[in-house]
Amino acid sequence: MGEMKEGFDSPMTRDIPYNKNLVPYSRNLRLNTTDAERHLWAKLRLRQIKGYRFNRQKIIGNYIVDFFCPKAKLVIEVDGSQHSVGKAAQVDKVRDEFLNKLGLRVLRITDTDVLKNIEGVTEKISESIMDRSKNPP
Repeated sequence: MGEMKEGFDSPMTRDIPYNKNLVPYSRNLRLNTTDAERHLWAKLRLRQIKGYRFNRQKIIGNYIVDFFCPKAKLVIEVDGSQHSVGKAAQVDKVRDEFLNKLGLRVLRITDTDVLKNIEGVTEKISESIMDRSKNPP
């Protein structure tokens, strides 16, 4: 495993572990996003949902999450069909458990939903943020 250090973005992420060895991979993922990730980022960037700031391809521990909202402690993963079965589903379960132990909520959204129902997806994200603000971890 790579060298871990505490997060440094803001007071809201100060206690989140961060593997600095993943920085090149995170940058590469930002440069090579999927169509669904690009489509969702267009709705998340510039605080378009309830004024909350999101990061994309954020390093948390030894993982890189698709999107992260520090204030709401919300991770959003855009999953293709390969994530719902077999080994990928098990890896996702372990990853989600790790993120949950950090006090983060994981919202998994299919790439099909993002591409075909972006308004429904943004509403689901907005509801998750509001639910999180009413019921913090």
